[in-house]
Amino acid sequence: MTGGPVAVRRAAGPVGLLLVAAAAAWVWVVTRWGGMQAMPGTMGLGLPAFLAVWTLMMAAMMLPATASVAALYARTIIVRRTPRMVVFTVAYLLVWAAAGLPAYALAAGLGRAASLPATAGTAVAAAVFAVGGVYQLTPLKDRCLAKCRSPVGLMLRYASYPGRSRDLRAGAHHGAFCLGCCWSLMTLLAVFGVMNLWAMVVLAAVITAEKLAPAGRLVARAVGIASIALAVAVFWVPALAPGLTGGDMSRM
Repeated sequence: MTGGPVAVRRAAGPVGLLLVAAAAAWVWVVTRWGGMQAMPGTMGLGLPAFLAVWTLMMAAMMLPATASVAALYARTIIVRRTPRMVVFTVAYLLVWAAAGLPAYALAAGLGRAASLPATAGTAVAAAVFAVGGVYQLTPLKDRCLAKCRSPVGLMLRYASYPGRSRDLRAGAHHGAFCLGCCWSLMTLLAVFGVMNLWAMVVLAAVITAEKLAPAGRLVARAVGIASIALAVAVFWVPALAPGLTGGDMSRM
C-alpha cells in the first residue's frame, strides 16, 4: 500500500492512460458540441445516443478527479496492472452510464417544462437548484465525499475482494460513492443545458476541488449555499437556467 518510488512509477502508467482517456473525451465534447448554445431537454437525442454522449461527458468530468484513487488502487496490483486498471475504469464508468437513465428522464421532463409558461419553468429551475444545494449540505454528501477524499479504507476493502471480479467490483463500488457524492451537481446540467460546455467546465472544476483540494469540504458547502442562492436569483434572472428558459448564460 505504501510502496516506494518503483511502485509509484508503475502506477503512473495506468493513471496516465486514465488521464489521456479523460483528455480525449474533452476533445470530443469540445469539437462536437463546443459551439452549441444550451438547449432544453435531451437535445433531440434518443436514449441510446443520449447514454453514449452522457458516458463520454462523465469520462471527461469525473476521471481527472478520480486519478488519485486510481493511482492508489494501481499500487495494490502486482501483475497485469494496465489491463486490470482498464477493467476498474470501465466498471467505474458503467456506474455513471447507468446514472444516464434517470438523467435522461430528468432532462426529458425538464425539456417539457421548458415549453410551459415562463413562470413555471423558472419555478422548476428553482426547485432543482434548491434540491441540489440542500443535498450538498447533508451528512450523506459528507460521507460519500470523505470516501473519495480519504480512500485508504476502501483500498483495504478492495484488497479483500476474491477472484477475477475484484477490479470490476472495486471500480463499481468506487463509482457508486462518486455518484452519491456528485449526483446533485450533475442535476444542474439539466438546468444549465446538458451540453452547456461552460457549465461542464465549471462543474468539473468544482468536483475536482471537492475531492482533491485541502479545503474540499468547504468547497462542497460553498457550492451548496451558492446553489440555494441561485434558486432565489433565478426568479429575477431566468437566464441562469438556460436549459429551461433557452437563455444564453455565456452573455452574462
